[in-house]
Amino acid sequence: MNKNNKIYIAGHRGLVGSAIWKNLLEKGYSNLIGKTKDELNLLDQQSVEEFFSKEQPEYVFLAAAKVGGIVANNTYRADFIYENLMIQNNVIHNAWKYGVKKLLFLGSTCIYPREAPQPMPEDALLTSPLEYTNEPYAIAKIAGIKLCESYNLQYGTNFLSVMPTNLYGPNDNFDLEKSHVLPALIRKIHLGKCLEENNWEAVRKDLNQRPVEGINGAASEKEILDVLAKYNVFPPSGGQKGAIEVWGSGTPLREFLWSEEMADACVYLMENTDFKDVSSVPSTPGHMPETRNTHINIGTGKEISIKALAELIKQTTGFKGELVFNTSKPDGTMRKLTDVSKLHALGWQHKIEIEEGVKRMYEWYQGKR
Repeated sequence: MNKNNKIYIAGHRGLVGSAIWKNLLEKGYSNLIGKTKDELNLLDQQSVEEFFSKEQPEYVFLAAAKVGGIVANNTYRADFIYENLMIQNNVIHNAWKYGVKKLLFLGSTCIYPREAPQPMPEDALLTSPLEYTNEPYAIAKIAGIKLCESYNLQYGTNFLSVMPTNLYGPNDNFDLEKSHVLPALIRKIHLGKCLEENNWEAVRKDLNQRPVEGINGAASEKEILDVLAKYNVFPPSGGQKGAIEVWGSGTPLREFLWSEEMADACVYLMENTDFKDVSSVPSTPGHMPETRNTHINIGTGKEISIKALAELIKQTTGFKGELVFNTSKPDGTMRKLTDVSKLHALGWQHKIEIEEGVKRMYEWYQGKR
């Protein structure tokens, strides 16, 4: 990519897209295009085609997606598969149709089987059943990988697919129903800390910025406590400490990558890697060579248990209450560690560890960064 190339970042206001946008600007790329949902509905085929016809972007980062945690994925199964398929189909097809030089499609490591070997190599894809709770989302992302591979093989396009591990960072989603585990824990434990300190000003400020089920800072204390209790945030009562309930046993292990580092990896790959670099497949005598698993894992190759993560956030925020693990709720996949050897071989490695990342995340959430 040249600094003056026209680059379209689909989903430029989300966790992933905003980090890519920032990284590109910092590296001197100035001809960036971003459209909000109101400006461009990526679910609408005609609108997407009109956009590509008019703007003629040369490079595309496909970071737009419908995302959420275990509850959202399991509850809104139809929405997750339909919306993600539509976004991918519309953007990738029109990228080919209007001659985009290179596209980078962002998926997720939930594409791998529930019982995949740990750490998960790229060639574990489609080797056994998926985790049920996020199966629709995973199938949509697998379809995106295969769409990129298929256009590359049939039409000679240069489309890359990357599978980031669990991401967190600035502009994350802190919705108490739909967010991923790390931002959800940060918000819940922060609110628990405010309640144990009887700091209602901070509680109301939080709810004014991010209302919960229509309840904002103007609501009564009872209304606020009732809605927070629904999401398992409990104030001190009757001499007892406050408490935060966490779904599951706390034993599952998860890998987390700071979103701005993920963005740096994506830009690095767009600058330095082509489809031909990840598609060489040894041929078997008597058989045609098969091009598979050309996607690239993006992660740290390190993991932490949900319990240890919650304790780290508790320590970082200064919350003194209890963390209660509800074992009647699902754990999800027990491990999801990526094999990042392909990414390392291509020349990129992470630098920010989880302790530093959680500190940065909490500072950002409080408006201190």
